Amino acid sequence: MRAKHAHAPGYARTVTSERTYLEPTNTEAIRVIGRFEAGRGIPESMRSDVRMLGGLLGQILRESGEDGLFEDVERLRLATIQAFDEETSEAFDRAAAIAESFSIARADQVARAFTCYFHLVNLAEEHQRVRVLRERAGQPGREDAADTVASAYARLKTEVGDDEARRRLEELRFHPVFTAHPTEARRRAVSSSIRRLSELLTQHDAASTGGAEAQRAQRRMLEEIGTLWRTAPLRAQKPSPTDEVRTVMGVFDETLFTTVPHVYRRIDDALRGDESGASAPVVPAFVRVGSWVGGDRDGNPFVTASVTREAAQIASDHVLRGLERALDRIGRTLTLDAEDTPPSAAVLALWEAFAEAEPSIASDLAARSPGEPHRRVLLAFARRVAATRTRTDGAYGGPEELLDDLRTVQRSLVEAGANRHAFGGVQHLIWQVESYGFHLTELEVRQHSQVHAKALAELESGEPVSTQTEEVLEVFRAIADIQREHGPRAAGRYVVSFTQAASDLAAVHRLARHALGDDVPVLDVVPLFETFADLQAAPGILAEVVAFPEFRARMAETGNRLEVMLGYSDSSKDVGPVAANLALYEAQEKIAQWARESGIALTLFHGRGGALGRGGGPANSAILAQPPHSVDGRFKLTEQGEVIFARYGEPAIAMRHIDQVAAATLLASSPTVEERTSSAAARYAEVAAVMDVASRERFFSLVKADGFAPWFATVTPMEEIGLLALGSRPARRGLSVESLEDLRAIPWVFAWTQARINLAGWFGLGTALQAVGDEELLAEAYREWPLLRTMIDNVAMSLAKTDERIARQYLALGDRDDLAALVLDELSLTREWVIRLTGGERLLENKPILQRAVQLRTPYVDALSLLQLRALRALRSSAAESPEGSGADEEQRRLLLLSVSGVAAGLQNTG
Repeated sequence: MRAKHAHAPGYARTVTSERTYLEPTNTEAIRVIGRFEAGRGIPESMRSDVRMLGGLLGQILRESGEDGLFEDVERLRLATIQAFDEETSEAFDRAAAIAESFSIARADQVARAFTCYFHLVNLAEEHQRVRVLRERAGQPGREDAADTVASAYARLKTEVGDDEARRRLEELRFHPVFTAHPTEARRRAVSSSIRRLSELLTQHDAASTGGAEAQRAQRRMLEEIGTLWRTAPLRAQKPSPTDEVRTVMGVFDETLFTTVPHVYRRIDDALRGDESGASAPVVPAFVRVGSWVGGDRDGNPFVTASVTREAAQIASDHVLRGLERALDRIGRTLTLDAEDTPPSAAVLALWEAFAEAEPSIASDLAARSPGEPHRRVLLAFARRVAATRTRTDGAYGGPEELLDDLRTVQRSLVEAGANRHAFGGVQHLIWQVESYGFHLTELEVRQHSQVHAKALAELESGEPVSTQTEEVLEVFRAIADIQREHGPRAAGRYVVSFTQAASDLAAVHRLARHALGDDVPVLDVVPLFETFADLQAAPGILAEVVAFPEFRARMAETGNRLEVMLGYSDSSKDVGPVAANLALYEAQEKIAQWARESGIALTLFHGRGGALGRGGGPANSAILAQPPHSVDGRFKLTEQGEVIFARYGEPAIAMRHIDQVAAATLLASSPTVEERTSSAAARYAEVAAVMDVASRERFFSLVKADGFAPWFATVTPMEEIGLLALGSRPARRGLSVESLEDLRAIPWVFAWTQARINLAGWFGLGTALQAVGDEELLAEAYREWPLLRTMIDNVAMSLAKTDERIARQYLALGDRDDLAALVLDELSLTREWVIRLTGGERLLENKPILQRAVQLRTPYVDALSLLQLRALRALRSSAAESPEGSGADEEQRRLLLLSVSGVAAGLQNTG
């Protein structure tokens, strides 16, 4: 119960059950919030968007019928802003007391309101990024040399010459692989609502201020924000693997299908100016999209062979529909008269063959396209793609047939002098087919090496096999079916988790023969090295593997190509983030050197997550820090959870991201970059050795301490995260967490993030730097050693998202003051060293835009963290009193899960 009384100008007294505080009145609140926003250096256009969207949300809250809800949200918002600005214990205690004062029902509503607010702030920030990108478009010199493919190519030409630069551009490859790991906390319905709001915000920008269109856009935004508020924020049940497939398909439908050819075109425009579109492009179709969604069965019993078949079919259906629409759209615009643009004999032959096979459809197309042979033949291609999708007469045998037909039309247009048409819309179609084929995503299967070993033991024992082993065999039959239906590119990579010996890889081919005899599908078996020990053993294992007959035969077919996957998640959980980063660099260096000496075209596949504890952070800077010859124009990585939508959900941002990563991939193998990287690694080898030992010892002193695992489960919402319906994959390997090995890497990172500690991204770095001790040497290394610079910059971002005051509250939930002190001491030491090396008085002062984004969110994340802490305390207290819990626990658990979703939205890269 609280009451307010006049106390002082601009303030009112708030009485809670524990303390009395002074709270600003409306006038003072406006001043405090305005000062906070101004102090963050937010661009006026973005500030205007945030205020408008926040104001509309406030109106929805006032209209919700919940008496006093808006006022309660504003009180907590203002209190957390003051606590952030003032950095005093009194201000923090005031915010915490407000969070504690709410009834459980009101706390639930406030948590939902803050989560909605984060979705709107994220939208405003994304919208601002798009504004900036559009302003930069067509303004050369605004971006860094490594920032675009065009500028990277220009730099590469000066180093290696025109011919070699052209060869490297032709062989460029960027291969993101989408995964369904459970780090996207928001529902698909929420994502759809946000996308509609984005479109309305764009319309509002285009409308005149105060005009009818602006008012209409605001009215529709108000309705959409009302939908966002009234949509249940938590999934009622976990998504199935098929649900996850369809979610990823949304990114393809809305952005990637049309965005990728626009990336190619933009690069070609920059490289060739006015000549682009008038002759054959120099830019190849360098993007390939992979997917583990529906194929990754490691630890996920819900991904079965039938799910894998269905995933491939869904992806194929989406790309064929996209190609059909694109062919129809471009075909309709190709109204070129036969007199001025005569078709070649080959185009006439294509039409005659179609007319003979489909006379009724051909007659209709001819009637609608009289004297327009190029138009009607493209429309005929659209009908054949439709037949391919529906498996009816006239279907294409594969994407190569469609590519041949499109190139026939392209040549005909060139011969007729219509170059702009040949290398405009028709070229876009060619790029789309080259990038996506008829399969869209290259579906990859992943399974644990121990599952294979168990299956082989059963099969070779002569006894009846288990259901699990039969399922393992059925997967190979599914791969064969998919390849027959959609071609070898549709499925064929088989990733072996926890590869620890060459025999783990040979097991895949043995199992394939058990399933199918000699009629096995095309298989590219990919080792996944995850733990510290496995990374060290990788070069020896690979040297043994390439001598196996199956590997030799496949490499002979592919130009001696070999793919190797490196896991960032488990290696970081195994030895800590610092030692893991150093071990990954060393492993890549040795593998790349071995491949080069063996004449093998190596592709390293980086199993990176969205969070810094799982190899996250800016991909382009990470690429430029890789060892020499480990990239060689090919970059493949996993894209997970919320990262997929952040990087590929908006067309302009997707184009920018692909351009940046491709530029870094092209530039990473330039002589100057490789020389800088290798010389720095040699020069600072002793620094690396000291950091490796010191960081690992510090990490082990925490995670190997007696009782660490249950303490970790107590001081974070780790157990409760498993209750969220985030993804189909279970969060842990056993029923309880008694050791770190029981826990998967994703919830390990996610739980520390929710506790505002982010330990997985930085723990041990402060001790490592302190062990080196020479600040001048470290400052020099930070400037000149890309690996250290990337590591420290990523840690700076991770630390900026921590909050020590809130972290202390979480750590106090446990009864281990020694472990809490260890965490807080390392946090302080790491922050101190990172600031000393990056410069300034606070974190991220060398990255003001990123600093602004983090600081803008922090007070609002704090509000949700305080609500989460309240729920977590109640749950821990209840568990201590009664292991069975009580009915009230369900309400507290719901509040906690709501706050988890909100904090994930606020911090963005969570897992």
